Amino acid sequence: MIPVTKTFLPPQEEYQAVLSRAWDAGWITNRGELVKELEEKLKSYLEVPNIIATTNGTLPLQIAIKALGLTGEIITTPFSYVATTSSIVWENCKPVFVDIHPDYFTIDESRIEAAITESTSGILATHVFGNPCNVEAIEKIANKHNLKVIYDGAHSFGVTYKGSSIFNFGDVSTCSFHATKIFHSGEGGAIFCSDPNLFQKLYFHHNFGHDGPDKFKGIGINAKMSELQAALGLTVFAYIESLLNGRKKVFQYYNEHLFKEKRLRLLKIRYGAKLNYSYFPIIFENEEVCLKVKLRLEYNEIFPRRYFYPSLNLMEYAVGGSCPIAESYSSQILCLPVYQDLSVESQEIIIAIIKEVLNE
Repeated sequence: MIPVTKTFLPPQEEYQAVLSRAWDAGWITNRGELVKELEEKLKSYLEVPNIIATTNGTLPLQIAIKALGLTGEIITTPFSYVATTSSIVWENCKPVFVDIHPDYFTIDESRIEAAITESTSGILATHVFGNPCNVEAIEKIANKHNLKVIYDGAHSFGVTYKGSSIFNFGDVSTCSFHATKIFHSGEGGAIFCSDPNLFQKLYFHHNFGHDGPDKFKGIGINAKMSELQAALGLTVFAYIESLLNGRKKVFQYYNEHLFKEKRLRLLKIRYGAKLNYSYFPIIFENEEVCLKVKLRLEYNEIFPRRYFYPSLNLMEYAVGGSCPIAESYSSQILCLPVYQDLSVESQEIIIAIIKEVLNE
């Protein structure tokens, strides 16, 4: 069987060795030494000024909306994982969808201003498949209209844009450390913020509002990462370069053998971006061909995935206006299997099946 991705599990004895430190300390939650060590290592590796490790990648979005005081309407993308939209709705705001760019798959910055109203308080955009949004254009729009910007960087661990971590853009950026991601802690995530005052607010929000054992600074929620998660994160972190390099080889092999297929649309990488090669999406000419390829692959025990289906503006609880590009792409997309030890032989089979269907 070839899954769409495969969780990297380091040697169990290495994980147990790190985990034993929490056992010896008798401290497995409430920001123990492993969480703090992981934050410091990630801060150094990613070259970001601040980071808060969290228990998953969704709570950072909700906390960011809360900390920035966003109300009313938030402009967002229909082409992302459901957590991007559900976080807006969960915080009693209204998602206003702007269609995506046909090449980069990210929110189309040229359409944002037309969606701004007196009720707009912010922009929540996704670096889709780790491909950066047009951060300069979005910042310019946000400054002009006094809007806050949150970036959902769930797919973006290790991604840089013009030499800087992608997490250094926006008022707040977030990431997921879910088991399906390149860097993971089983479940987990992080919040990034350059502004020290806002960072403190985010910090209090992620820990019930605690400012010491008996002091509180406003409302909060429990988004703390546990020592068990941090131990896995620290163990996986030791392998991060080999994981990135392994996925890069897989990505490049697909690209080399599929980019000439005129009946496929591949992701265009934004100039100045260095990807983490975490996904390899392909857009077929119509949904019928997409589903035919999917079924043929599954028949051969190969399991791609329709990231992201359906288009989020069609969700029952967040119905928005028409977004024809996102709606079309979401029905015609497959993400092919990508993980660090996927063999060339397996890729050859996948590519051959795709080409076989396209030529029928």
